[in-house]
Amino acid sequence: MIDSTMASPASQGIARSPQAREKVLSLLGRRSPLADPQQQLADLNAVDLADQPHGGSFDKALVANGWPGLQPAKLDIFQINIGKLCNMTCRHCHVDSGPDRTKENMDRETVEACLAALDQTEATTVDLTGGAPELNPHFRYLVDECIQRGKQVIDRCNLTVLLLPGREDLPDWFAQRGVEVVCSLPHYRQRNTDAQRGDGTYERSIEALKRLNAAGYGQGDPQRVLTLMTNPVGAFLAGNQAKAEQEWKRGLARNHGVSFDRLIALNNMPISRYLEWLEETNNLQGYMETLVNAFNPATIDGLMCRNTLSIAWDGRIFDCDFNQMLDLEARYVDGRPLHIRDFNPAEFAQRRIVTGRHCFGCTAGAGSSCGGAIE
Repeated sequence: MIDSTMASPASQGIARSPQAREKVLSLLGRRSPLADPQQQLADLNAVDLADQPHGGSFDKALVANGWPGLQPAKLDIFQINIGKLCNMTCRHCHVDSGPDRTKENMDRETVEACLAALDQTEATTVDLTGGAPELNPHFRYLVDECIQRGKQVIDRCNLTVLLLPGREDLPDWFAQRGVEVVCSLPHYRQRNTDAQRGDGTYERSIEALKRLNAAGYGQGDPQRVLTLMTNPVGAFLAGNQAKAEQEWKRGLARNHGVSFDRLIALNNMPISRYLEWLEETNNLQGYMETLVNAFNPATIDGLMCRNTLSIAWDGRIFDCDFNQMLDLEARYVDGRPLHIRDFNPAEFAQRRIVTGRHCFGCTAGAGSSCGGAIE
């Protein structure tokens, strides 16, 4: 049971494509040049932003607002990207995950290294992401080990995975452990969701949400928090998060009897498959200009890279999930790349956060992080 979607060019939104792209693979599976993170960085840096604020330089924008460089704050979120294997191939995916990404899956040894590193920190939250993290064979073990350590666990779920054989019990399993479920849903209406994620995805997502509701999620219980996460379906910024949450709650309750606790809205990052769409539709220049001109200095202090450690499936450490996908490794002050097997929290805290043009995606408008709007 595999969902797949690839969008065709559309200036105002991401529309479904003709038959040529019905059987989409990841960028890597299609041997696209953009499967190489270095090519993505080159494409972003090639955009002419010379006449934009700060010449399109994120570092110059920081300096102009009193930040000579991003330094880490106290580590609070221990984020683990447990693999790129997914049952879906969404058009906006910054991970380039999909059913064909079977090799990039965290093994037990690396899971144990993550737990050993977690024990050295005061992080309160473990944020599990992917791909579809639930497809990793060590997923349940990792969740239980984190719960036993008294950590709040977040599962970033694509919803449809909860309908797969062997995963149908997950709503109740999560509820028993107090796992917060953060579910990706592009829109509360069918058209926009299926356009971004594939025909039939919306109906399956609603069915999964109903199962989560039946398990006690989305009812205001702080031990069974159901969060929906939305990305814009097109080349524009996320709208007002609070206003959208009210609209979504009314729409889902009225049309499907579904409830949830909160909505978080993220800007699409101009990397991976979303970058491909921007290039195909001639939206890259305009989108980058939008991000640069919407730079909001009030978001800097709350950027997720400042309080988060992001671990890749192979144990390498990054400042955030987006840097991870661009292969921009976090480094100790002496230049050594960080790996979870030799994690040193004191040295980690002294690093300088790696930045680039893509970082404008997190500082545009109300800001964007794994927790939603920043300001």
